[in-house]
Amino acid sequence: MKKYEAQICVIAAGPSGLSAAVQAAQDGAKVIVLEKNAAVGGAANMGMGPLGIGTKYQKQQMIDISVEKAFNMFMDYTHYNVDARLIKRYFSQSAETIQWLEDMGVEFEGAFKYFPQSEATWHIVKTGKEIGPRAASFMNRALYQKALELGVEFLLESPAQKILKEDGKVVGVLAKGPGNEEIEVKCRAAIICTGGAGANKQMIRDKIGLEWGTNVFNFAIPGIMGDGLRMAWDAGADQLPVRIEMAANCGGGEPASGSVSNIFKQPNLLVNRFGKRIMNEDFMQNTTYLSNVANHQKDKIVFSIVDSSIVKYYVKNGVEVTSLVDPDPDVSGFYEGMETLLANGSKNFFRADTLEELAEKIGVNVENFKETVDTYNYFCDSYDQEFFKDPRFLRPIFKAPFYACAFYPGGYGTVGGVRINENCEACDSEFMPIPGLYCAGADSCNIYDDSYMFLLPGNSMGYAVNTGRIAGMSAAEYVNL
Repeated sequence: MKKYEAQICVIAAGPSGLSAAVQAAQDGAKVIVLEKNAAVGGAANMGMGPLGIGTKYQKQQMIDISVEKAFNMFMDYTHYNVDARLIKRYFSQSAETIQWLEDMGVEFEGAFKYFPQSEATWHIVKTGKEIGPRAASFMNRALYQKALELGVEFLLESPAQKILKEDGKVVGVLAKGPGNEEIEVKCRAAIICTGGAGANKQMIRDKIGLEWGTNVFNFAIPGIMGDGLRMAWDAGADQLPVRIEMAANCGGGEPASGSVSNIFKQPNLLVNRFGKRIMNEDFMQNTTYLSNVANHQKDKIVFSIVDSSIVKYYVKNGVEVTSLVDPDPDVSGFYEGMETLLANGSKNFFRADTLEELAEKIGVNVENFKETVDTYNYFCDSYDQEFFKDPRFLRPIFKAPFYACAFYPGGYGTVGGVRINENCEACDSEFMPIPGLYCAGADSCNIYDDSYMFLLPGNSMGYAVNTGRIAGMSAAEYVNL
């Protein structure tokens, strides 16, 4: 067995783990990081940037957002089913965290909304290229370099296995190194930051009741298997609900071109298995709302419907709603993209020459569907008497061929499972901190209750970075007592 010694052992090197390691080292602690993979960054390498509230960017852009406003929005959204003290600490620290990252060389494009109804709290990392996915890898790189400068030791390809305790206190962590070598890190504090269980189909089934690849299509980053959840629970931490961080999936995981997905993500007619409309489609821009809607339908599926006149309009004039995650609004390749999908036997993208044929292909009640389309078309000539949709987005369905795409519940991975307090101390079922055990990021993210708070975008990464910092501060204070 290979043995190491440090004051703090950070388990996993995603944004929460990297932030915890840097903060703890800045506060004078000796830190070792155990990372399962051969590289740092975790799932956040696919992300774009963290939430910030009251930052210099928002002030420069004259964006009216304050900690008070965001806090009240958040608590109202969750009906106070979450830890108000933790939310307040996270939000209050978030602007300073943006500056903390800048001091390491991270640059930001500014503060942005995710979709029109959201607030501009998303601080997207600058890459020198166009805004788009994976920008946060630059932030992770800067955190990693800063950690190395501060003397943090990284043990890569070394997944943690177990938290060691004596007399109720953390005394070490067991891990497996390359070649299955046994490793023991002697330490006084451990910070669990393993990013949830998004790739663990069995845990998603057991804890959430959904079948990955059948009725839910969350990101499943290889290796994110709930290791930290298991270790925390085994060490005495209270088990809280594990949930999917919901964001609707377009096409059931089938790879479709941007031209195809951009058109089906527009706020057009949505129907369920019964051929009936199920929401004001304005709000499908909030993919958490759309995912929630799909999750409560028969077979956990809804269908976006467009006709040739709508496609022709978008190809000529461009789409009406865009997202910074899908920054390229070009839809000129829609027809070619659909041909490819259909030629490959797609089960989630459809084309038909009549409404009856489309209803049969997507498996919805034909008569209901025809009645729904007729009623919807009537609303397009007057106003939406059913769900009060903005008239700008009311486009009739009348010209063949007709197209449909299936939407399912989706998301970024799992959140929650380990009870923590405002200091990111892991707590037992009596709400008492377990001495020396801390948890940050997705493993501890119990702050959304049943729905991800997409109205304040950047929340997932913002929570990870800020709770990582809080855990690092708390652990450093504990080991230096």
